[in-house]
Amino acid sequence: MPACIIARVQVTDAARYAEYMKVTPGIIEMFGGRFIARGGETETLEGEPETSRVVLIEFPSLDEARIFYRSPEYKKTKVLREGAATAKFVAVEGWPPL
Repeated sequence: MPACIIARVQVTDAARYAEYMKVTPGIIEMFGGRFIARGGETETLEGEPETSRVVLIEFPSLDEARIFYRSPEYKKTKVLREGAATAKFVAVEGWPPL
């Protein structure tokens, strides 16, 4: 069953964050993931206005999402984000297809 990682990111240093963004697609692909949304235009439909960069990454399963996030490859990449942004990452299992 597919799963997604939802990330809400507050970018504090755009130039440094750009370096992180260059590296992540290849690592995500290594673990079977793909971007669904990557910081595009947002519209808050209910609740407080969203001010964070929103990223949605799909993986084949929740286990694959966990393996990606905890991998040595991604741990090295996360260092590029330190001091450039703060983030909240949530992994959620998808809904079974009909």
